[in-house]
Amino acid sequence: QVQLVESGGGLVQPGGSLRLSCAASGSRFSIYTMTWYRQAPGKRRELVASITGGGGTNYGDPVKGRFTISRDNAKNTVYLRMNSLKPEDTAVYFCNARSLPENYWGQGTQVTVSA
Repeated sequence: QVQLVESGGGLVQPGGSLRLSCAASGSRFSIYTMTWYRQAPGKRRELVASITGGGGTNYGDPVKGRFTISRDNAKNTVYLRMNSLKPEDTAVYFCNARSLPENYWGQGTQVTVSA
């Protein structure tokens, strides 16, 4: 069982930046593809960005060029650097670890972009 704990969310003005972190328990972190999802009120959960154990990345179209996902396997942590934030980025951001059939979720961290 892997436990995921997100941190770094908060209130930020449009155009600002935040860095989210997701710390994982266990000793096999490097085998998991790590993904950030988000869910805004009344909307479906959507993929934000993912990173494989080898460092390959993928981004959702709404965040390309603004967000950067990275990981530190020595610290069992994945990061999401979010720049040029927009009000439409407001959502609960969830961390996911997957290496099928294993699939784990964090509790989420709220990001609010508002003036």
